[in-house]
Amino acid sequence: MSHTATCDLYEHVHGGVEPPEHDDSQSHSDEILDSAITRSKAGIRAVSISLAVLTVTAVAQTLIYALTLSVALLADLIHNFGDASTAIPLGLAFFLRSARGERLAGLAVVLAIFVSACVALVQTILRFIHPHTLSHLWWLAAAGLIGFVGNEIAAQIRTRAGRRLDSPALIADGNHARVDGFVSLGVIASAAVVALGVPIADPIVGLGITLVILHITWDAWGTVTSPTTRHPE
Repeated sequence: MSHTATCDLYEHVHGGVEPPEHDDSQSHSDEILDSAITRSKAGIRAVSISLAVLTVTAVAQTLIYALTLSVALLADLIHNFGDASTAIPLGLAFFLRSARGERLAGLAVVLAIFVSACVALVQTILRFIHPHTLSHLWWLAAAGLIGFVGNEIAAQIRTRAGRRLDSPALIADGNHARVDGFVSLGVIASAAVVALGVPIADPIVGLGITLVILHITWDAWGTVTSPTTRHPE
């Protein structure tokens, strides 16, 4: 069919109305928006699930602390409550789909870790000054195991989502949750050494946990503020 015949046929069918041109820029904008919404939902889901896990972990440890009054356990559960609280700024950043919000949330994570370390340090020093004989050592060991399992689950959720979504804040939070899991094993060590007749082991382990938390703070700061890290826009 000739070009003229084709045009005549189109005018006959469409009443002379010009065919609409394909808007590539609109399609591209829609794809970007869909990607941003998908990323936002995935981030909120990861943060919410890890928040639930860490909250249950911290509450269980709190109940056991009421029985044992272990300063090593206190340092661990304070930090776990701090971990849970970092989900709030992270969740808001993903909800608002804000790159700047994620960077600020990352700084909030670092601040929460540092504050928990300071609180744990004060409590440990007080325990050195005012010693306390521990009881319910099996429960104390169970609290350490609960802390390890809870933090490892949260770490898996956050780090996997952080890498998938290219979120430094989420990765930093996940990495420090993983280290927290190993810190919780220190509570088990405290129960074991105290059971052997060395009560001073509890505040010593508490001090060790505090120093590890300070190290986590430094590592998290490096991750969040690294100039080589690409942030989503």
